[in-house]
Amino acid sequence: MRILAIDPGFERVGIAVLEKQDRKERLLYSSCFKTLSSEPFATRLNMIGTEITRLVKEWGPDGLAIETLFFNTNQKTVMRVAEARGVIIYAATSLGLSLYEYTPLQIKIAVTGYGRATKTQVEGMVNRLIEVKKPVLHDDEMDAIAIGLTAIASISPRYPHQK
Repeated sequence: MRILAIDPGFERVGIAVLEKQDRKERLLYSSCFKTLSSEPFATRLNMIGTEITRLVKEWGPDGLAIETLFFNTNQKTVMRVAEARGVIIYAATSLGLSLYEYTPLQIKIAVTGYGRATKTQVEGMVNRLIEVKKPVLHDDEMDAIAIGLTAIASISPRYPHQK
């Protein structure tokens, strides 16, 4: 089973591709895709959709794992992330990927066993659970890896389902 895991955003999109074979998880790819704030928002959304399409075609994942929205006090930011999330979901599902969505609480519990874990605790457990061969420069990339680990732990390869 191969999963494209995404920490959604419109300025930075955390990306990870994980695979599980023979009861072992492997990180195949991770990065943080960035758009420029100087570009019009519609252009940034198009860039995100194009990148997701490229990744699906390059890595051939079976599913898309994505974090649900976390509502904060900045409604403009939440709306823009929601729009970016919609583009990501559309791009991936239009190419045949199953969709798996997880809340921040579900991800923290799956990775650390504790729903109120800090980013530092999540990062520490990710590094214990899977080999990350290159330095992770942004939280968004580490979050995507954690989302991928959550998906791999929760999806039965014999009985895939859509959440």
